[in-house]
Parts: sequence; C-alpha cells; structure tokens
Amino acid sequence: MKYLFITIAIVTEVIATSALNASQQFSKWLPSVITVAGYLTSFYFLSLALRTMPIGIAYAIWSGVGIVLTALAGIFLFKQTPDLPALVGMALIIAGVLVMNLLSKSSVH
Repeated sequence: MKYLFITIAIVTEVIATSALNASQQFSKWLPSVITVAGYLTSFYFLSLALRTMPIGIAYAIWSGVGIVLTALAGIFLFKQTPDLPALVGMALIIAGVLVMNLLSKSSVH
C-alpha cells in the first residue's frame, strides 16, 4: 500500500503544481481550487506512506519523481523547454531515486 500512497501523493502534487501555474497567481478560481485540493490530497497520502516508509526515502521519492513529472507537465502543457543542464539534472534525480530504492538498505521493501 505504501507505493500506492506515494504514487497518489506524487500525482496529486504534480496536478496541484500544474494548476498553480495555470491559476495565474490565484486569479483564476478553478485552477486555484485544484491547487489547494491537490496539495491537501498530496500531503495526506504522503503522510499515509510515512506510516511504513522512512521519511528520507519517502520524501526523496515524492520530491524527485514530482520534479521530473512537473517538468514534463511544463513541457507538454505550458510549452516550457528545459535546456541540457536541466535534463541532465533530472536524469540524476531519477538515478538517485532508483539507487535509493534498489540498493539502499534504508528503504523498506
């Protein structure tokens, strides 16, 4: 269940962050409501994942995967193009999350 909870937390955080961009500084009501609801949902499911996952591992997964997915949302939804250093940085984030999950003894499987 912990991976389901962390997945829901990540997806709702990406939706909330994308809606935050679309809210134009909270001047549009629907994206603003989606932003608040998305972050509340994300933190709730992150807290559920923390019942069985170490906080460092859960936060690394949540933030790392969230960064990459939010960047992808920026590319496809807002036509924002990351440069080469940004792409390399995201690749390193993915590598770090994989190393923590596949090789670390800190990660609870």
